[in-house]
Amino acid sequence: MLYNKPTAKLPMVFTAQSKKRYYCRDAVCEFVFNQGALPINPFRLYGYFLADRVQRDLVRQANNNLVRLCEQLWVFGNTIADGVLFEIEYARKLNKPIQFFSIDSRADQIKAVELKNLEFEAEVYASTEMTRTQLIAKITAVLCDSI
Repeated sequence: MLYNKPTAKLPMVFTAQSKKRYYCRDAVCEFVFNQGALPINPFRLYGYFLADRVQRDLVRQANNNLVRLCEQLWVFGNTIADGVLFEIEYARKLNKPIQFFSIDSRADQIKAVELKNLEFEAEVYASTEMTRTQLIAKITAVLCDSI
């Protein structure tokens, strides 16, 4: 996308990703910019949980406010964290479009991901007591409900 109008509105995209891939935050932002959208990346806004200067739940609350303000949610990474799963469900409740992408430290290596290829972090299994198949079905249902 070419930069041609300094005041043109860009769609705001909340970028959800696991903290385990924190180091990919710049590539994620580059990818979103290259798609003609404005990345709202919490790891770029206040680092890794603001280095624990404030309670993590307050940072999570701030993230949820950003999800509400953004027009879309883009999920990065084949492995879904518990916070990302919550953001997916919350974006669905707000009728936000949701897209899934791989994650990499290079923007040109990021590609669309099929739901059937998703994995989940151990905390997700522990907190939901669901299997991978059930979790994928849940995400699929969330996405189908938003269409």
